[in-house]
Amino acid sequence: MATIQDEKLYYEKSAEIEHSDHVHEAGLDDSNLPDYDDKETKRIMRKVDVRLLPMLTLLYVLAFLDRGNIGNAKVAGMNKELKLTGAQYNLALTVFFFPYAIFEVPSNIVLKLMRPSTWICLLMISWGIVMTLQGIVKNYHGLIITRTLLGLTESGFFPAATYLLTTWYCRFEVQTRLAIFFSAASMAGAFSGLLAFGIQNMDGVAGLHGWRWIFILEGLVTVAIGSTLHWTLPDSPATASFLTPGEKEFIARRLVQDAGTSAGKVATREGFKWRYLRDALTEWRIYLAVIVYWGNSICLYGFTYSAPTIINELGYTAAQAQLLTIPIYVLGVCSTIFFSVLADKHRTRWPFIVVPFSIALVGIIALLIIPHPKLPGLTYAFLFTIPAGVYPPLIGVLSWVGNNLAPSWKRATGMALLISIGNLGGAIGSNIFLARQAPSYKLGFGFSCGMISAAICGAFALRIAYGTSNKRRDKISEAEIRARYSEDELLEMGDKSPLYRYVV
Repeated sequence: MATIQDEKLYYEKSAEIEHSDHVHEAGLDDSNLPDYDDKETKRIMRKVDVRLLPMLTLLYVLAFLDRGNIGNAKVAGMNKELKLTGAQYNLALTVFFFPYAIFEVPSNIVLKLMRPSTWICLLMISWGIVMTLQGIVKNYHGLIITRTLLGLTESGFFPAATYLLTTWYCRFEVQTRLAIFFSAASMAGAFSGLLAFGIQNMDGVAGLHGWRWIFILEGLVTVAIGSTLHWTLPDSPATASFLTPGEKEFIARRLVQDAGTSAGKVATREGFKWRYLRDALTEWRIYLAVIVYWGNSICLYGFTYSAPTIINELGYTAAQAQLLTIPIYVLGVCSTIFFSVLADKHRTRWPFIVVPFSIALVGIIALLIIPHPKLPGLTYAFLFTIPAGVYPPLIGVLSWVGNNLAPSWKRATGMALLISIGNLGGAIGSNIFLARQAPSYKLGFGFSCGMISAAICGAFALRIAYGTSNKRRDKISEAEIRARYSEDELLEMGDKSPLYRYVV
């Protein structure tokens, strides 16, 4: 754990080179943007990528494994041993999301008050212990308690990790990095099936059934890796030991330039103000973005928890069902990275949300029509469109909202708010694939179809909202703005400054 001297040093250094939100932000024309392509930039950012992204990716693999492996445990015999009804299983899935949603915003406030590595370390050790204990529950009530505690302890990780990435990368670099990080969810889905296939063969070891070992072993790995984070997870460019002083200054300059700051303006660390929390909670565009987020969370969680069962009911064995989920999620990885690279390259967000959602929509409509038992191969083929279509838009909307919130307290709170409400969709998704509707799952696929349609409409509405604000601000000259507002007033406005331009 960090010493008091470590914490003091962290904040002193962070005060010297804080993220560019703390200084004045202007438009996103070419004169304001940093160079993304020169050799020195690529060398330094590659150095950051190698040090930061693999660690965050590994952590998210563990997080997604630990929340989603209950689907694999079900196929491996959990429901039978605990004597769970279909409704009880769905409730065990659902209770995870309420504490998960409630504590995400408070968690990101704590994140801003202490070292990220310390906070994420505490979160990981906590949820790893809960996951291990889930492997020894004796009945339905024990499962409900551990799932609730898992939601509480895991709640802060994803918003903390996504916010942490925005403090290292410029606005048109962050989506590609978020995609690499988030693609861990797809890899976790693939790895979960493979891992469960192997672990369930431990049935009988130490007198425990195979499904229990799925929870126990994955929980112990989480605790072990979480315990190393104080030394292995970089907190900020200002305190990164793997960067030279010149490289730290280079990254700080790029972030300032990306924000369009006035030359020579020195960034200072901002303290918490209740106004930043209020501004985030009253930012109406975040609630519009939630609809886009639900297009992912409702469909994804419903699919993740049900995919092994859906494939099992097509006539495959339980072991085959675990293995057949792997290529589906691998395609999700490729799709997420592909669309995110395009979004950063073209410096826009909305098309790369709408297009993949449209792919998923076509696939889900097909799954509503196909007679699954008669055409198991075709049913399986269209399952690929779900991860491929619903994974990329989540990264798109996270990047979009993160790009358009300033200062950093507002961004930290606003991103956590988006993720918090967005993840409540998981509570819905956990209850729409009903066992009694197998194998057609009309409610599950039908509800997903409607939600993705709403998400596409939400993306168009958000594009119009941001674009309209930019056009309105374009009509006012910079001279008029500076005559009307002082520099301090413009700084206080954050993304509400008439000099600020939203990413569309």
